[in-house]
Amino acid sequence: MTLLALPALAQEPRTYYFSPVNQYGIELTARYWNPLIRYVSERAGVRLQLKLGRTSADTTAYVLAHEVDFVFTNHLFSPERDRLGWKTFGRRNTPPIHSQIVVLADSPARTLEQLSGQTVAFPGPEALVAYKFSYAELIHRSVPVQVVFSGNMDGAFAQLSSGRAQAVGANSQLTEGWTRREGKALRVLWQSQPLHDLALMVSKNVPPADLRAVERAFLDMARDPEGRKLLASAAELVKLPPDTAFVASDGSEYGAYRSFYQNAPPGLR
Repeated sequence: MTLLALPALAQEPRTYYFSPVNQYGIELTARYWNPLIRYVSERAGVRLQLKLGRTSADTTAYVLAHEVDFVFTNHLFSPERDRLGWKTFGRRNTPPIHSQIVVLADSPARTLEQLSGQTVAFPGPEALVAYKFSYAELIHRSVPVQVVFSGNMDGAFAQLSSGRAQAVGANSQLTEGWTRREGKALRVLWQSQPLHDLALMVSKNVPPADLRAVERAFLDMARDPEGRKLLASAAELVKLPPDTAFVASDGSEYGAYRSFYQNAPPGLR
Protein backbone atom coordinates (compact mmCIF):
# COMPACT_ATOMS: atom_id res chain seq x y z
CA MET A 1 0.00 0.00 0.00
CA THR A 2 1.45 3.30 -1.06
CA LEU A 3 0.89 6.33 1.12
CA LEU A 4 0.62 9.59 -0.76
CA ALA A 5 1.76 12.79 0.92
CA LEU A 6 -0.91 15.44 0.84
CA PRO A 7 0.21 18.97 -0.08
CA ALA A 8 0.44 21.32 2.86
CA LEU A 9 -2.44 23.73 3.07
CA ALA A 10 -1.46 27.36 2.71
CA GLN A 11 -1.62 29.03 6.08
CA GLU A 12 -4.02 31.92 6.34
CA PRO A 13 -2.27 35.15 7.38
CA ARG A 14 -3.02 36.20 10.92
CA THR A 15 -5.38 39.13 11.38
CA TYR A 16 -4.07 42.06 13.40
CA TYR A 17 -6.29 44.88 14.62
CA PHE A 18 -5.25 48.46 13.85
CA SER A 19 -6.73 51.28 15.93
CA PRO A 20 -6.04 54.91 15.00
CA VAL A 21 -7.25 57.62 17.35
CA ASN A 22 -10.61 59.04 16.26
CA GLN A 23 -9.32 62.40 15.09
CA TYR A 24 -12.37 62.91 12.87
CA GLY A 25 -15.86 61.47 12.86
CA ILE A 26 -16.02 57.66 12.55
CA GLU A 27 -16.96 57.71 8.85
CA LEU A 28 -14.21 60.12 7.84
CA THR A 29 -11.64 58.29 9.99
CA ALA A 30 -12.57 55.00 8.30
CA ARG A 31 -12.45 56.59 4.83
CA TYR A 32 -8.95 57.91 5.57
CA TRP A 33 -7.50 54.68 6.99
CA ASN A 34 -9.20 51.78 5.19
CA PRO A 35 -7.46 52.23 1.80
CA LEU A 36 -4.10 52.67 3.55
CA ILE A 37 -4.36 49.55 5.69
CA ARG A 38 -5.64 47.50 2.74
CA TYR A 39 -2.49 48.54 0.86
CA VAL A 40 -0.26 47.70 3.83
CA SER A 41 -1.97 44.32 4.25
CA GLU A 42 -1.41 43.42 0.60
CA ARG A 43 2.24 44.52 0.57
CA ALA A 44 3.09 43.00 3.94
CA GLY A 45 1.23 39.72 3.52
CA VAL A 46 -0.17 40.42 6.98
CA ARG A 47 -3.88 41.13 7.33
CA LEU A 48 -4.73 44.38 9.15
CA GLN A 49 -8.30 45.18 10.15
CA LEU A 50 -9.53 48.57 11.32
CA LYS A 51 -10.99 48.62 14.85
CA LEU A 52 -12.61 51.90 15.89
CA GLY A 53 -14.58 52.80 18.97
CA ARG A 54 -17.43 55.29 18.98
CA THR A 55 -15.15 57.93 20.51
CA SER A 56 -11.39 58.43 20.84
CA ALA A 57 -11.64 57.33 24.49
CA ASP A 58 -13.42 54.11 23.43
CA THR A 59 -10.69 53.37 20.87
CA THR A 60 -7.97 53.91 23.47
CA ALA A 61 -9.88 51.58 25.82
CA TYR A 62 -9.43 48.81 23.20
CA VAL A 63 -5.70 49.50 23.27
CA LEU A 64 -5.46 49.37 27.05
CA ALA A 65 -7.51 46.15 27.10
CA HIS A 66 -4.96 44.52 24.74
CA GLU A 67 -7.61 44.07 22.02
CA VAL A 68 -5.52 45.64 19.24
CA ASP A 69 -2.03 45.12 17.83
CA PHE A 70 -1.10 48.28 15.89
CA VAL A 71 -2.10 51.85 16.73
CA PHE A 72 -1.74 55.42 15.50
CA THR A 73 -1.86 57.46 18.68
CA ASN A 74 -0.20 59.76 21.17
CA HIS A 75 -2.11 58.32 24.13
CA LEU A 76 0.61 55.89 25.26
CA PHE A 77 3.42 58.18 26.45
CA SER A 78 2.52 58.51 30.12
CA PRO A 79 4.86 56.71 32.57
CA GLU A 80 2.18 54.15 33.39
CA ARG A 81 1.44 53.37 29.74
CA ASP A 82 5.10 53.39 28.77
CA ARG A 83 5.38 50.23 30.87
CA LEU A 84 2.87 48.42 28.65
CA GLY A 85 5.65 47.80 26.12
CA TRP A 86 4.29 49.51 22.98
CA LYS A 87 7.04 50.30 20.49
CA THR A 88 7.09 53.29 18.12
CA PHE A 89 8.16 52.42 14.57
CA GLY A 90 6.86 55.30 12.47
CA ARG A 91 5.02 58.60 12.22
CA ARG A 92 3.69 60.95 9.54
CA ASN A 93 6.06 63.54 8.10
CA THR A 94 3.60 66.37 8.65
CA PRO A 95 4.60 69.84 9.90
CA PRO A 96 4.73 70.28 13.70
CA ILE A 97 1.39 70.36 15.47
CA HIS A 98 0.32 72.53 18.40
CA SER A 99 -2.25 72.29 21.13
CA GLN A 100 -4.63 75.21 20.68
CA ILE A 101 -7.59 76.98 22.21
CA VAL A 102 -9.67 78.54 19.44
CA VAL A 103 -12.88 80.52 19.01
CA LEU A 104 -14.90 81.54 15.98
CA ALA A 105 -13.40 84.52 14.15
CA ASP A 106 -16.32 86.75 15.16
CA SER A 107 -16.16 85.81 18.85
CA PRO A 108 -15.74 88.69 21.29
CA ALA A 109 -13.13 86.65 23.19
CA ARG A 110 -9.55 87.68 22.52
CA THR A 111 -7.83 86.30 25.62
CA LEU A 112 -8.11 83.06 27.55
CA GLU A 113 -9.26 84.98 30.61
CA GLN A 114 -12.37 86.06 28.71
CA LEU A 115 -13.43 82.40 28.55
CA SER A 116 -13.96 82.30 32.31
CA GLY A 117 -17.25 80.54 33.05
CA GLN A 118 -17.80 79.70 29.35
CA THR A 119 -18.32 76.27 27.77
CA VAL A 120 -15.23 74.83 26.08
CA ALA A 121 -15.55 71.70 23.93
CA PHE A 122 -12.84 69.05 23.68
CA PRO A 123 -12.67 65.79 21.70
CA GLY A 124 -12.48 63.61 24.82
CA PRO A 125 -10.60 62.93 28.05
CA GLU A 126 -7.89 60.91 26.24
CA ALA A 127 -7.02 63.63 23.71
CA LEU A 128 -3.49 64.55 24.78
CA VAL A 129 -2.87 67.50 22.44
CA ALA A 130 -6.41 68.82 22.06
CA TYR A 131 -7.59 68.32 25.67
CA LYS A 132 -4.83 67.66 28.18
CA PHE A 133 -2.34 70.24 26.93
CA SER A 134 -4.97 72.93 26.40
CA TYR A 135 -6.96 72.31 29.58
CA ALA A 136 -3.73 72.29 31.60
CA GLU A 137 -3.08 75.80 30.29
CA LEU A 138 -6.51 76.95 31.46
CA ILE A 139 -5.86 75.44 34.89
CA HIS A 140 -2.42 77.06 35.01
CA ARG A 141 -3.99 80.46 34.31
CA SER A 142 -6.83 79.85 36.80
CA VAL A 143 -9.51 80.20 34.10
CA PRO A 144 -12.54 78.10 35.14
CA VAL A 145 -14.58 76.72 32.22
CA GLN A 146 -17.39 74.27 31.64
CA VAL A 147 -15.82 71.22 29.96
CA VAL A 148 -17.80 69.35 27.28
CA PHE A 149 -16.48 66.20 25.59
CA SER A 150 -17.64 65.67 22.01
CA GLY A 151 -16.17 62.28 21.03
CA ASN A 152 -13.76 63.58 18.39
CA MET A 153 -12.41 66.85 16.99
CA ASP A 154 -15.18 67.26 14.42
CA GLY A 155 -17.75 66.88 17.19
CA ALA A 156 -16.04 69.60 19.22
CA PHE A 157 -16.05 71.97 16.24
CA ALA A 158 -19.74 71.19 15.69
CA GLN A 159 -20.40 72.34 19.27
CA LEU A 160 -18.54 75.58 18.51
CA SER A 161 -20.35 76.20 15.22
CA SER A 162 -23.76 75.67 16.81
CA GLY A 163 -23.03 78.06 19.68
CA ARG A 164 -23.30 75.34 22.32
CA ALA A 165 -19.61 75.96 23.10
CA GLN A 166 -17.76 79.28 23.04
CA ALA A 167 -14.30 77.79 22.47
CA VAL A 168 -12.58 74.55 21.54
CA GLY A 169 -9.42 72.81 22.72
CA ALA A 170 -7.83 71.60 19.50
CA ASN A 171 -4.96 70.05 17.61
CA SER A 172 -3.68 72.65 15.10
CA GLN A 173 -3.48 70.10 12.29
CA LEU A 174 -7.16 69.29 12.76
CA THR A 175 -8.04 72.97 13.17
CA GLU A 176 -6.50 73.73 9.79
CA GLY A 177 -8.15 70.75 8.13
CA TRP A 178 -11.57 71.62 9.53
CA THR A 179 -11.37 75.25 8.43
CA ARG A 180 -10.40 74.16 4.91
CA ARG A 181 -13.17 71.56 4.73
CA GLU A 182 -15.88 73.75 6.27
CA GLY A 183 -14.78 77.19 5.03
CA LYS A 184 -15.11 78.77 8.48
CA ALA A 185 -12.57 81.09 10.08
CA LEU A 186 -11.26 80.68 13.61
CA ARG A 187 -9.19 82.80 15.99
CA VAL A 188 -6.38 81.18 17.98
CA LEU A 189 -6.27 82.45 21.57
CA TRP A 190 -3.37 80.24 22.65
CA GLN A 191 -1.13 77.55 21.27
CA SER A 192 1.57 75.29 22.69
CA GLN A 193 5.14 74.59 21.72
CA PRO A 194 5.53 72.55 18.50
CA LEU A 195 4.91 68.81 18.82
CA HIS A 196 5.28 65.81 16.52
CA ASP A 197 2.30 64.19 14.84
CA LEU A 198 0.91 60.93 16.20
CA ALA A 199 2.98 57.74 16.28
CA LEU A 200 2.61 54.38 14.60
CA MET A 201 3.10 51.87 17.40
CA VAL A 202 3.05 48.09 17.77
CA SER A 203 2.18 45.79 20.65
CA LYS A 204 4.96 43.74 22.21
CA ASN A 205 2.92 40.64 21.29
CA VAL A 206 3.38 41.02 17.52
CA PRO A 207 6.13 38.71 16.19
CA PRO A 208 9.20 40.59 14.88
CA ALA A 209 8.81 39.24 11.33
CA ASP A 210 5.25 40.53 11.05
CA LEU A 211 6.25 43.89 12.51
CA ARG A 212 9.08 44.22 9.97
CA ALA A 213 6.70 43.43 7.11
CA VAL A 214 4.10 45.98 8.25
CA GLU A 215 6.74 48.59 9.01
CA ARG A 216 8.33 48.18 5.58
CA ALA A 217 4.93 48.48 3.86
CA PHE A 218 4.09 51.73 5.66
CA LEU A 219 7.51 53.29 5.11
CA ASP A 220 7.77 52.24 1.44
CA MET A 221 4.36 53.63 0.42
CA ALA A 222 5.80 56.94 -0.75
CA ARG A 223 8.30 55.12 -2.99
CA ASP A 224 5.62 53.17 -4.83
CA PRO A 225 3.35 54.81 -7.46
CA GLU A 226 0.22 53.14 -6.13
CA GLY A 227 1.19 53.97 -2.56
CA ARG A 228 1.84 57.62 -3.43
CA LYS A 229 -1.57 57.86 -5.08
CA LEU A 230 -3.30 56.46 -1.99
CA LEU A 231 -1.36 58.77 0.32
CA ALA A 232 -2.24 61.82 -1.79
CA SER A 233 -5.92 60.84 -1.89
CA ALA A 234 -6.00 60.32 1.88
CA ALA A 235 -4.25 63.65 2.47
CA GLU A 236 -6.74 65.50 0.26
CA LEU A 237 -9.65 63.89 2.10
CA VAL A 238 -8.66 65.44 5.44
CA LYS A 239 -6.75 68.43 4.02
CA LEU A 240 -3.22 67.39 5.00
CA PRO A 241 -0.21 68.46 2.90
CA PRO A 242 -0.23 66.53 -0.41
CA ASP A 243 3.19 64.97 0.23
CA THR A 244 2.18 63.48 3.60
CA ALA A 245 3.77 60.05 4.06
CA PHE A 246 4.99 57.72 6.78
CA VAL A 247 8.60 57.88 7.97
CA ALA A 248 10.60 55.84 10.46
CA SER A 249 10.66 56.78 14.14
CA ASP A 250 12.20 55.23 17.23
CA GLY A 251 10.00 57.26 19.57
CA SER A 252 12.71 59.72 20.62
CA GLU A 253 10.79 62.61 18.99
CA TYR A 254 8.05 62.29 21.61
CA GLY A 255 10.02 63.62 24.57
CA ALA A 256 7.71 66.66 24.84
CA TYR A 257 4.74 64.35 25.37
CA ARG A 258 6.53 62.45 28.11
CA SER A 259 7.72 65.69 29.74
CA PHE A 260 4.14 66.96 29.90
CA TYR A 261 3.21 64.30 32.43
CA GLN A 262 5.97 65.37 34.81
CA ASN A 263 4.30 68.73 35.50
CA ALA A 264 0.70 68.19 34.45
CA PRO A 265 -2.14 68.75 36.93
CA PRO A 266 -2.86 65.44 38.71
CA GLY A 267 -6.22 64.93 36.99
CA LEU A 268 -4.57 65.09 33.55
CA ARG A 269 -1.76 62.60 34.07
